[in-house]
Amino acid sequence: MASAKVDRGTTELPRIEDPGSVSPQDARALTKLFLDRLTVLEEGTREYQYVRNTLIEMNLSLVRFVAGRFRGRSEQMEDIVQVGTIGLIKSIDRFDLTREVEFTTFAIPYITGEIKRFFRDTSWAVHVPRRLQELRVELAKANDELAGRLGRAPTVRELAGVLDLSEEEVLEAQIACNGYTACSIDAPADDTPRTHDSTRPWADRIGTMDDGLEKVENLHVLQHLMGELDEREKKLLRLRFGAEMTQTEIGAELGVSQMHVSRLLSRTLGRLRQGLLAQS
Repeated sequence: MASAKVDRGTTELPRIEDPGSVSPQDARALTKLFLDRLTVLEEGTREYQYVRNTLIEMNLSLVRFVAGRFRGRSEQMEDIVQVGTIGLIKSIDRFDLTREVEFTTFAIPYITGEIKRFFRDTSWAVHVPRRLQELRVELAKANDELAGRLGRAPTVRELAGVLDLSEEEVLEAQIACNGYTACSIDAPADDTPRTHDSTRPWADRIGTMDDGLEKVENLHVLQHLMGELDEREKKLLRLRFGAEMTQTEIGAELGVSQMHVSRLLSRTLGRLRQGLLAQS
């Protein structure tokens, strides 16, 4: 057992100089002792913090053990251990000695669950509802099972029958599976012809909105609306937007006041605007 000395400030509880160096065998016995002590201490006191922190450090080997099962994942092991430690802390705070269950048996599911939750919430390239994330695993299993039995890829109807779901739900899950991974739009598209050891990126194949098309449509509608104006309204627009005359100059040309020109312009432009909105 790691060296321990009695510290009167912790009421005869062993003071562990380096909790992280305690062997798993010794940690099991000390953990029970410290957990028992934790139940009678007042939360927030100095002694409570010492006991709780020591429990965490002594049992980090449990976190590393569970994290080792996920070594093949792309995430950094340091991140996995950090997340697993949260599960360890939760198990310490919720452990009940009266259940007569080994702390290790109680803590490992908490640690594992926290790590799996981390993968579930962060591994998807886009946000997908949790029910569809969970259905992805069931869908993959059912697909493999049916493919092996039928000797071909199963249909949506066959998958729906095995999973006891509607065909719409299966289709929704299949579409959601596409959100698990993503690639850069600058990555080369696999099915494009290779030239000079390069391929066209996906970005070249993604359609975009052409603002010019909307402008052409608006001009076409506007041409029809202009035909509904009387000659004075048409002349007013030609002088204002064609000749770029001021309202005062237009008033002099038409023999009306600048204020009257302003009202005529507002009324005419309002009619055209309403007509464009009605056609959109």
